[in-house]
Amino acid sequence: MELRGKKLGLLLSAAPDQPNFDRAITLAETATDAGVIVLLYCLDDAVTGISEARLQALRERGVRLFACAHAARRRGLAQDDSALFSSLTMIGDLMVSSDRFVSFN
Repeated sequence: MELRGKKLGLLLSAAPDQPNFDRAITLAETATDAGVIVLLYCLDDAVTGISEARLQALRERGVRLFACAHAARRRGLAQDDSALFSSLTMIGDLMVSSDRFVSFN
């Protein structure tokens, strides 16, 4: 099956020190290598990992990186250009526009 050009939506809520944070990044890397368009939304504790090198490297490779503005604000994180900070309604948009959607909690 040809994956190039397909869209993969990822919802990540696990903290950076949790195994599912790494699993989500690994899936995003693998999908990107295969030519898949990756849409990654960080929610809850995952917003604390937005500035991590692997996530930013993925962003530089074309992964569309989103972060929950409310979760960032609650954790005292600055909203900068490391991700597109948005509301929870963005998750619905990502789900609708993705060919597959996977959640890592």
